[in-house]
Amino acid sequence: MKSNRWPIWLTAAALALIGVSWGLYVFADPEQRYLNAAARAGLPGQFAALSDGFRVLRYDYYGRGYSDRPAIPFADEMYVRQLDQLLSAVHITGPIDLTGISFGGSLITSFADKYPERVRSLVYFDPSIRRPYQLSLIEDVPLVWNYLTAVLDERFWADGQLGDFLHPEHFPDWATRYRDQMQYKGFRRARLSEIVSNADIDQTEQLKRVGQHRRPVLVIWGKQDNTVPFDESDFIMKSLPRARLVAVDSAGHLPQWEQPDVVHPELIQFLRE
Repeated sequence: MKSNRWPIWLTAAALALIGVSWGLYVFADPEQRYLNAAARAGLPGQFAALSDGFRVLRYDYYGRGYSDRPAIPFADEMYVRQLDQLLSAVHITGPIDLTGISFGGSLITSFADKYPERVRSLVYFDPSIRRPYQLSLIEDVPLVWNYLTAVLDERFWADGQLGDFLHPEHFPDWATRYRDQMQYKGFRRARLSEIVSNADIDQTEQLKRVGQHRRPVLVIWGKQDNTVPFDESDFIMKSLPRARLVAVDSAGHLPQWEQPDVVHPELIQFLRE
């Protein structure tokens, strides 16, 4: 006699698979905390007055550090709007010196292009300028990307940051410092949004327009950079013909950390000019 219980067993097996998959996701997901007022109460963040007489404002992009993780497209225009609103909120109205590190080079380019009169000078550290790239198959399917990333990949992101250094052994706490922001919900979603929202952006012409302005520009680049290779400096310098390039030997993607005795005097001298 044939059993008619196979639908029950099939349903039970499917539910068990879903339960195991969900449990694995919850266990692997580093985003266990909400970034609210209570969480921010003990987090760092302030203006810093340097001994060389410069007032510095450093902030976290949306989706990074301890800034909010809004569920919006992390397009180029959003980053420009964030900086614009931040400057208004802290009542900074005069021309400013903008410094961008890595992806920050893309942001300061966009800001200077949209608000040329508000930027006195530009400083690029190993800049990553947006040019089109191909999305992977799973990046086009957010639910799949989110699950697989949380379970299989995200745990390695922090340690992967050590690749920015020529000598990562000199910065043993770097991965731990990066990992702290990953525990707040929305970090992974913001990263995917940034990847997807900018896949078709090409800043080549925008960079050339910025390069036509007469403002001073400084480009500092680690010669052993494996994240944004030093060879890319040719493209940047051709687009910014008035820029001065400081090539830093024995440094990777973050020369200001690996060779501060070389980088800091160059930066301070430039800002004083």
